[in-house]
Amino acid sequence: MERRSFIGTLGTAAIAVPILGNAFAACSSESKKAILNGHEFPNLPYAYEALEPVIDAKTMELHYDKHHRGYFEKFTAAVKETGAATQPMEEIFAKITEYNSAIRNNGGGYYNHSLFWENMSPVKTAMSSTLEKAINETFGSVDEFKKTFATAGKTHFGSGWAWLAVDPDGKLFVTSTANQDNPLMNDAPKQGKPLLALDVWEHAYYLNYQNRRPDYVDQFWNVVNWQEVSRRYDNV
Repeated sequence: MERRSFIGTLGTAAIAVPILGNAFAACSSESKKAILNGHEFPNLPYAYEALEPVIDAKTMELHYDKHHRGYFEKFTAAVKETGAATQPMEEIFAKITEYNSAIRNNGGGYYNHSLFWENMSPVKTAMSSTLEKAINETFGSVDEFKKTFATAGKTHFGSGWAWLAVDPDGKLFVTSTANQDNPLMNDAPKQGKPLLALDVWEHAYYLNYQNRRPDYVDQFWNVVNWQEVSRRYDNV
């Protein structure tokens, strides 16, 4: 894939926040959209308890309504007086080194969580044949991909994220990032468009799994929304 084509995709279907809009009903009255400077805090696409027992309702409520909402509010406050206030998130990430840590950390937290909610589902889904073919070509098999991705999540030191992403040449890769960084940032070790995100901050799993992050990562496969991951890949 040519880099120009890749960047053009990012500017349209790839990262147009709000990015939540799948077929699942919005969760409940607790989920309230907010739009500030063109940036939108999304509704959760399912009820807090919908992903149990993989993710318990209390963790989901705190994670979504406290952590995620907090990132959104702090990001929109930090970006308010800058020229980036109305820019799409992918444009901000493309020059993230020009911004302060408040924009970087809270913008990443706002964006990453929006991806995370949407790439999970209470309904079993299957990946597209196109995505499956690409995974097989890159990793040897879907099982080998899952092992690689799981290792990225289990062994990442400290807070951060595991990612399946696609680079500007259309090649799939697995990586992890610290804190609220993501592969779209211009100083990411490996840059590309995120397809699948896994939050490995302790607040994502500690109430249910305590220090057993590997168990949380293994259970994650039971709620992956492969339909959404496939859609993201197809858009690239």
